Amino acid sequence: MKFWVIFIVVAFFGCHTSSKKHGQDTQNQPKSTVSLYILGTVQDGGSPHIGCKKECCSQLFENPDPDRKVVSLGVVDHETKKTYLFEASPDITSQLKELKKRAGTSEETPNGILLTHAHIGHYSGLMYLGREALGAQKVPVYAMPKMENFLRNNGPWNQLVDLGNIQMISLVNESELKLSKNFSIVPFTVPHRDEYSETVGYKLMGPNQSTLFIPDIDKWSKWEKQIVKEIESVDLAFLDATFFSGEEIDNRDISEIPHPFVIESIELFKNLPETEKAKIHFIHFNHTNPLLNPKSDAHSNVIQKGFGVASLGQQFEL
Repeated sequence: MKFWVIFIVVAFFGCHTSSKKHGQDTQNQPKSTVSLYILGTVQDGGSPHIGCKKECCSQLFENPDPDRKVVSLGVVDHETKKTYLFEASPDITSQLKELKKRAGTSEETPNGILLTHAHIGHYSGLMYLGREALGAQKVPVYAMPKMENFLRNNGPWNQLVDLGNIQMISLVNESELKLSKNFSIVPFTVPHRDEYSETVGYKLMGPNQSTLFIPDIDKWSKWEKQIVKEIESVDLAFLDATFFSGEEIDNRDISEIPHPFVIESIELFKNLPETEKAKIHFIHFNHTNPLLNPKSDAHSNVIQKGFGVASLGQQFEL
């Protein structure tokens, strides 16, 4: 009789302990094989913005908001532990550290940096890979032909190439590229101010979901593709929301800094089914954009209409 009592007690606690341990392991595992992380949401100039005298910046000069980082996405293939950074922003130092943390790896640099174009918020972070800072070794940098040519043939960027801090890898428009076992991309050109390079967006594809990333474009109507159809073809879409409306422009000539206003995008997408609206997450906010303030009426209005507003630290499964 004593034997059976002891056996039952041991069996119960043995099963209980095993179950608890399994639950802890499951909790620590990623939700899917490939995860996408929002590492930055702000337009190139950052927030607060240089020379800004407006209310939107006044408090931030005294009390900076750590969530105000320039636009960037991070992707982790958890199975292979490979990491990819979309955009080399001025905030690359903290963004790479966050990507490393999310991946649970010891590597300080990613398996690839993918650039969209040659405007300061999207590539200037490469400077921190050079001899004045990290002195990195052959970090793969993916770029379209004009962007690659710009980096190879203009200082100080060509020094990164010559010293082997970065290794340029050519992208082909509309051509799928498999970056890891579970993650692929398709780069595509979009109309924008192409002073030094073309401008591209990306389609990111994991084993379960795909997403669009278009942080910069002139106007949706200038693109030869129909953005509504492109949204239909994916599960998520992170889209240019630089300016909420024309009221932010003041004395600037909008033809010099063209972007689709958020109010224009909302009007364009207003008749989409709720499931399609829910795919859309606005990103790349100018320092004047009220969407940077989650307590603003503009932010609440966008959410109420069924759209998303990207925020630092968000995680999406691909």
